[in-house]
Amino acid sequence: MDIKEIQSLIKFVAKSGASEVKLETDDIKITIRTGSLGSNEPTYVQSMPMAQAPIVQSAPAQAEAPAAPATPSKEVAADDDAKYITIKSPIIGTFYRKPAPDKPLFVEVGDTITAGDVLCVIEAMKLFNDIESEVSGKIVKVLVDDSSPVEFDQPLFLVDPS
Repeated sequence: MDIKEIQSLIKFVAKSGASEVKLETDDIKITIRTGSLGSNEPTYVQSMPMAQAPIVQSAPAQAEAPAAPATPSKEVAADDDAKYITIKSPIIGTFYRKPAPDKPLFVEVGDTITAGDVLCVIEAMKLFNDIESEVSGKIVKVLVDDSSPVEFDQPLFLVDPS
């Protein structure tokens, strides 16, 4: 089972509303849990036989205190962002805007992109995964700093589809 198949499985389980899914083959065992303690944040556990593969787990976020009401200027900014498409992280890992430290950025604010263009790389368990755009448009905002950790479904870019 390759990383793309695992990503597809995670997306399917997150959208399905199932509370737990287990998949076990000869060389891999994956358990995906969602909805624990009333949270909609999924938990992913992956383990493989033999001591070579570590267990990866992302625990649900703890309940936070309610935020203060937004000021009118923040509400206008939120309405402004509503017309954009948000490109989210398909996996947990470390976000990189360049293919290598000495190379140029994949995309910058103002760049026009098409479906299939590589936007960034996310490193997960020493594997570098190209994150490709599924939409065409113009990059309006980069929401994550280079070399920052990202979570599954975390917003990465805002794209203006017009």
